[in-house]
This record gives sequence, structure tokens and C-alpha cells, in this order.
Amino acid sequence: MGYGGAQGNPTRPRRLVVVGSGIAGLYAALLAADAEGGAAAEVVLLSKGQLEHSNTFYAQGGVSAVLEPGEAAPGDSVEAHVADTLAAGAGLNNTEAVRILCTEAARDIAGLRRYGVTFDADAQGDTALGLEAAHSAPRILHAGGDATGARIARGLIAAVLERAVSGRLRLETGAFVTELTTADGRVTGVEYLQNGERKSLPADGVLLATGGAGRVFARTSNPSVATADGLALAWRAGAAVGDLEFFQFHPTTMAMHEVAGGPPPLLVSEAVRGEGAVLLDADGYRFMPDHHPDAELAPRDVVSRSIALHLARTGAPADSPVFLDARGIEASRGPGFLARRFPTINAATGAAGYDWTAEPLPVSPAAHYWMGGVSTDLGGRTSVPGLYAAGEVACTGAQGANRLASNSLLEGLVFGRRAVESFLGAEPSHDSTAPRAASAAGGLTLTHASAALSRDVIGREGSATEPEGVVTSWSEAGVFSREALGRLMTGAAGVLRTGPDLDAAAAQLALWAGSIDSVEASCPREFEDRNLLLAARLLVAAARKRTVSVGAHYRADTDHASAPTHSMQRISS
Repeated sequence: MGYGGAQGNPTRPRRLVVVGSGIAGLYAALLAADAEGGAAAEVVLLSKGQLEHSNTFYAQGGVSAVLEPGEAAPGDSVEAHVADTLAAGAGLNNTEAVRILCTEAARDIAGLRRYGVTFDADAQGDTALGLEAAHSAPRILHAGGDATGARIARGLIAAVLERAVSGRLRLETGAFVTELTTADGRVTGVEYLQNGERKSLPADGVLLATGGAGRVFARTSNPSVATADGLALAWRAGAAVGDLEFFQFHPTTMAMHEVAGGPPPLLVSEAVRGEGAVLLDADGYRFMPDHHPDAELAPRDVVSRSIALHLARTGAPADSPVFLDARGIEASRGPGFLARRFPTINAATGAAGYDWTAEPLPVSPAAHYWMGGVSTDLGGRTSVPGLYAAGEVACTGAQGANRLASNSLLEGLVFGRRAVESFLGAEPSHDSTAPRAASAAGGLTLTHASAALSRDVIGREGSATEPEGVVTSWSEAGVFSREALGRLMTGAAGVLRTGPDLDAAAAQLALWAGSIDSVEASCPREFEDRNLLLAARLLVAAARKRTVSVGAHYRADTDHASAPTHSMQRISS
């Protein structure tokens, strides 16, 4: 039952507000809307843009999953998937979260299929399984070759629209959530802007599925909507956050001129290297074997860092591209293979004037995925009652210090479902094919956050509490803009970091916070600016606390020969 005082109707079904329309939000909203019997809920899905505006839509690589016996690759196992995920995460994962992610993957792949999503098949008609970096076996499901995210999003969106039309789900687009309302220490609803009008919506539970924060950096694979909205909402409501120092940079995005307000740079999928593409420097030298025994198939943090270190070692400018050479794939697999296997990339590179069957592509790292976020337990519950989180905005601990390729869409599915199960209080079910909330959520304590931040880590929001910093080439004291923020964060908190740079960045961010928070926000972009700035301050604060290198957090001023790789003791939130 709802809260009579807050909701005004104690007899109506409990209301779940889902914020965000990526894979976690769409899937969770559908599961909640389709819940049966006494578990039925009133579901409201809020999207700040159109439903297609999400990181999910741009995902190319696929979804990792060890399928049921007979469908999995020979010799592959859930245990192998667990081991690969832990290795990529540098051992800072929550082991139980990883086990759940890998064990329950097949259940939610079945759920996607029930919602109309179809995956590519091989010549024998079986599910085609690809290999990506740091996976020990082929276990990546694709849809439409390199259009997996778009195919999944379209399938789920169609299901959402059908339920909206039939009245089983309420959908509002152009709805920018500005605040989580609270009472007696729990979340009781949301306030949002829609067409310039301020609105409020009471709720029994709010599920944040707002995605990441790539727009904190100058170069990102994320679309313009990735502005840390969910993290900022949760932090301001008092929720615990963790692992914020770990931001993954995808090593191979096209190094092309970007148009302000345009789409993100083309991401050249991990799967291209899985098929055999190699990285070359400007002199045609293949440098990755010098850095890691797995060369181009090393974890993403290793590849991105190796690019930066190789450029520094050769004296090339830090923003110089390297080159992804896929010509050998076409030569070995036959004419037309790249176009068939990667139709989206093939069309986009051709439109940009490149023939990747005949010439290497210029690529460089770009901010891609935040391993950290709002701390949750294994059922998607945050530290604030009534508030749940799933997908990239959440920190379940499954990703550790560096996410394994193609585990992101999977995490959105598995923990989006588990968050709905927590809200509904559903009993376990043994029907693994049913696309509905159907198993117990758990309820473990929030033990995975490796760098949980205290509430005063950045001082009172909006006050310049940091000591005066040094103005560098990537900062403009006193003048905030998204472009300046991106330059600062890329220079100080990007692939390579140092203590002095992080200290200077913290000081600059505090100055900016004091300036922009003195004026009340009145439109979505101004709220986004505040969210980006808050996310940047939290990320830098976490990075300053971790003085050794591990995973995606690389301190260039650390003695890496002696620095421990798994040194941070976990902190309970």
C-alpha cells in the first residue's frame, strides 16, 4: 500500500518511479509493469529526453553471457566468466555481485528474448558468440552485428510503448528530474521540469537508471545526456557513493573533429580487436606487445594507459592519435567481411572518408564508463530507504576497478531486475525464461565501496573549501564552462593522474562551485552544469584519497614497481 499522507490514496497500488531510459530503466519498468497478482505496481517511467537518448543506444560490442549448456562456447563456464570479471576489475570487485552477474546472465538474456530482442546467429543457426578483450572464451552476444545496443533499446522501447498505450505503464519524456523529495529519512518522490513547468510526483520507490557522466571529460563516447544526473540526485538526498575514482576510458574512438552539441565520436568496438585488429603508432610500429602479454586484447584500462604512456615515451603530443589497423582481418576473412560483421562502423568510417579495409583508422581514448556510482546492495537498494539504483549510475561492486568488456549491458539487466524484485518483495521463482521480477533480492550490506566518501569530502556544496590551486593549461580560474571543465578533468583526472594535478583540480572545481551555485538553476542545462560539477568534485576527491595505482586509476607519480595493486581496504557504507 502507498503512504496515505504522501500519496493521498492509500488504496492504490504502490508506485515505482523509474528515472532513465537506458537498458536498466526500460527493462526494470517493463518487469515492474508486468508483475503479477499482489505484486503489481503502478509504474511511471521518466526520461529527460526521448527514449532513444541513452548510452545503451550507442553500445556496439554486445552483451556478455555464458548461456545454457548447448548454447555456450565449448569449454566456457560461469566460473570462467567470474574469473575474467575479477581479473579485469583488479580484484576490487564485490565477489558475490560478480557471481550473481555471471550466474543470472542467461536468465535475463531469456528475458530480453521474451521482449522481442533477437540475437545474431551463426551459419548453423546457433547463437553467434564473439570474443572481446580480457574474455577467456567467446561469450559475447550481438544483435545486428555492431548495433547491439540500438537493437536492444528498440525492442524494449517497443514493449514500453505498447504498455503505455494499454495503460499498464505511464510514460513521460522531456521530464528532467531536479530533486528527490524525502521525509523521515526516506525518498518519497521526485520533482521535475517538463516544458518549463515544475512538477512533483509522489512515489513509494524511486529507481535511478540515469546512466553515466562521460560529459565530465573533453572526449567521451557518451551522448550529451550523460551528465551525472542520478549521482547528483542521490548525493544530495544523502545516499552513499563509492568507487568514483575508477572511470574507464575506451581506447579506440575515432580521432575526428567533434561538433559542439553533435553526436559523440564513433566508438570502434572492442570486438574489432577481438577479430584481430592491431594498434600502430604514427611510424607503423605495433606497440601493445611491449606493454601487456595480451597486447590489444588486454583490459581496456591497460590499452588506454599504454597508448598514453607510449605517446609520452616517443615524445608525441598527448592528444595525438594512434592507428587501429583492421586490414589483416579483411585479408584473412575475405572481401566484405568487415562490412558484414561491423555494418555500423563500416558505414560511419566510410562517411568520414576512411576505407578501413585499405587504411588504418586514427583513434584515441575517450571517457566511456564509470565503474563507481551510487552504492547499492545486491538488490539495488541504496543507503536511503525508498531509493534504488541500477545500471551505470549504480555501484554494485560487480565492475571493480575496471569493467570487463560487454558486462555493462548485462549489469543493467541483472541488477535492474533485482532492484524491481526488492521493491516488489517478490518471492523466488524457478522460471528462468520469464521476463518479470521473480527472485529474492538479497539485502546484503553495502560492503563493496572501495572508496566510500564522507559527506564533507567536498565541503558544503557551493563553497570554495579547497586551498588555492595552481592555474594550469587546462584550467581557467573563475570562469566555468563545460568546455573548461572537460579540459580540466581530462588533464588532471583522465587516463594519467598525479597528486599535484588532482590538488590543483580540486581547488579550481571548488572555485567554480562557488560561482555557479550562487545563481538559482532554472532550466535543465543549468541543472546539468551543477550535476557535472558535483560529479567532477566527487571523482577528484576520491582520486586524491587513493595514492596508488589500481585498475583505471593510474597515478603517474607513483613508484609502480613497488606499488600494491589491491591495497585499498573495503569500507562499509
